[in-house]
Amino acid sequence: MQTINCKGTLIDLAEPRVMGIINITPDSFYDGGATTTETQIIKQASKMIEQGATFLDVGGYSSRPGATDISQQQEINRVVPAIEAIIKQFPEALISIDTFRSEVAKQAVKAGACMVNDISAGKLDSRMLETIGALQIPYIMMHMRGTAQTMKSLTEYQNITKEVLFYFSERIAAARALNINDIIVDPGFGFAKNTDQNFELLNHLELFETLYLPVLAGVSRKSMVYKTLDISAKQALNGTTALHMVALQKGARILRVHDVKPAKECITLFKQLNTSMSN
Repeated sequence: MQTINCKGTLIDLAEPRVMGIINITPDSFYDGGATTTETQIIKQASKMIEQGATFLDVGGYSSRPGATDISQQQEINRVVPAIEAIIKQFPEALISIDTFRSEVAKQAVKAGACMVNDISAGKLDSRMLETIGALQIPYIMMHMRGTAQTMKSLTEYQNITKEVLFYFSERIAAARALNINDIIVDPGFGFAKNTDQNFELLNHLELFETLYLPVLAGVSRKSMVYKTLDISAKQALNGTTALHMVALQKGARILRVHDVKPAKECITLFKQLNTSMSN
């Protein structure tokens, strides 16, 4: 199924889409502290919408490896005003709330978000899946192990692609049992995975089509890019774009990115490539 229902609008993911990242955090790995005031948030949202982002992913909890844990209330205090400000300025904006906490998800949807992006696929909050089922909104479930604080030590796999696929088959069944209709899967690049494992997953991304659900790829400026190239996250845009093309060729329907314009250009070139192949 390649369509999802956001606020009563059917979004067709047969055409790949871009999800722009807006981190309301002081400590995210790439853009921590860049969007903390309302003016900065609106400026970033405006730029991303103008450049062609279909979705804006707002997060108030840094999930980089070893990030500081914050309370649920702190997270709500960060994301709810941000979502309200974006919706006030751009009423048609499709906002995803990046959280693993059901109460944060609930408050964010009340403020205007229309989708939940959960790094834990419901494993870090036992009430998340039932909350999503009750809210009847699209749900992005990601593969990870442990928490942001512990995941770096949890990278032992026999066969990473098979294990991630098995994880999703179980989580999808749990979600379906609670009436969650629109599901997107995210293999979780960088989450409880080393560089080699990230590339192995990307290399086999087409196998995720066996789940019959849209796949989201989140490789933007991550360590799999900058460590491989021996550069910084700030210098990793070119490498990110290279991996975006690979992800698209292997079936990714959503690119979750820090840089919307280059991702949109990558999609345009990918579509042109497909057009010429079919002629």
